[in-house]
Amino acid sequence: MSAKSFTKLVKVMEKLRSRGGCPWDRAQTHSSLKKHLIEEAYEVCEAIDSKDPERLKDELGDFLFQVVFHAQVAKERGAFDIKDVIRASYKKMLRRHPHVFGKHKAKSPEDAYKRWQEKKGQEKNYRSRKSLLDGVPKTLPALLKAQKISKRAASAGFDWPDVEFAVNKVHEELEEVKEELKSKNKRRLAEEIGDLLFVITIVARFGGVDAEDALHSATKKFARRFGKIESTLKRRNKKINECGFEELYRLWRINR
Repeated sequence: MSAKSFTKLVKVMEKLRSRGGCPWDRAQTHSSLKKHLIEEAYEVCEAIDSKDPERLKDELGDFLFQVVFHAQVAKERGAFDIKDVIRASYKKMLRRHPHVFGKHKAKSPEDAYKRWQEKKGQEKNYRSRKSLLDGVPKTLPALLKAQKISKRAASAGFDWPDVEFAVNKVHEELEEVKEELKSKNKRRLAEEIGDLLFVITIVARFGGVDAEDALHSATKKFARRFGKIESTLKRRNKKINECGFEELYRLWRINR
C-alpha cells in the first residue's frame, strides 16, 4: 500500500505540473521552491517539539512533497527523476554504513560516526574539496553553521584543550564587547559580538549541547515569561508600556 501511495503522490505532482495542471505549480523552479523547502523543514522541527504524532505525520508529508516537487522539475529538464533520487540515497546509505552492511562493526555511536565520515570523505564530491570546511551550507542558521564549522576544525585536531579554556575565552570576548560598546563603533562591536557568539557555540559543543536548540529553548522561555507579565498586567488593567523597569523586572522574577 505504501509503494502504491507513493506512486500516486508522484502522479499527482506530474498532473500539477502538466499543461492542464496548476498555474502556480507550473511556474515554480528549484530556486523559487527553496524558501518553501526551508519552511517545511522548520515546520517538521516544530512538530517534533510538539510531540504530536499526527502533526509530525502531516508535516513529514508536506516535506516529502517538496522532495517529489524538486524531482519532477528536474525530470522535466532531463536531469534526473524521483527514482534516481531514491536509488542514489539507497546506495549512499549502504556505502556509508560499513559497520552495518560490511564486516567491520561499530563499538559505539562515536565509532559509527567516525566510519560514516571516513566513507563520506572517500566520495568524489568530498575528495574534490580544497578545505575541510567546504560544503557547509551558506544558508544554515548562524549558530548551527558556527557549530558545524568548529566541529569540523576540531575533528582535524584544531581545537581548544578543554572546556575551561573555552569558558575563559568567553570572558575574554565579553570584555572586548564591553570595550567596543564604549567606543560606539558599530562595525567593531558587531565583529566582537560575533566572536562572542562563536565562542559560546564552542562551549556548548564541549558540554554536549546543541547551541541552536539551546537558544530556541531560551527564546521560548522568554516569550512564556513575558506572556505571564502581560497577563498579570491585564488583570490589573495596566498596559506594559505604562510600567517602569522596576515593576516589570519584579514581575519577571516572579514569573519564572
